[in-house]
Amino acid sequence: MSLVRWNPFLTRWPSIWDDEDFAGLTGTNSAIDLYETEDEVVVEASVAGVPADQVDVTFEKNVLWIKAQAQQEQSADDKKYYSKSSRNYSYKIAVPGDIDPNAEPNAEVDHGVIKVRFRKAETAKPKKLAVKAKN
Repeated sequence: MSLVRWNPFLTRWPSIWDDEDFAGLTGTNSAIDLYETEDEVVVEASVAGVPADQVDVTFEKNVLWIKAQAQQEQSADDKKYYSKSSRNYSYKIAVPGDIDPNAEPNAEVDHGVIKVRFRKAETAKPKKLAVKAKN
């Protein structure tokens, strides 16, 4: 790796990646959390503005794919739009750990956040060992 001298003049120019057209490509507006508890592995992702029936979740070979797209309302009136946006989300994440292959994952949307829960396999749960004193 080579060192590059910092030039404050170059930081004043906007990057093409700051443009709205590239907002979804940089990954900066993705909101996804992956964590585990004692009994389960949980994935939480933002799907703000998308109803639960328009969220598609697939899980195959320990890879979770969440896709959500808000449908645009078609209006019959004569409006002249200067800007109109839609919400699309796509998250693909590897789910780590030993999850129970026989347990069905649970997915629910609440306040714009989808939460997918995977139950851990019994072998993945920590076991408490009894300590005995030898006299």
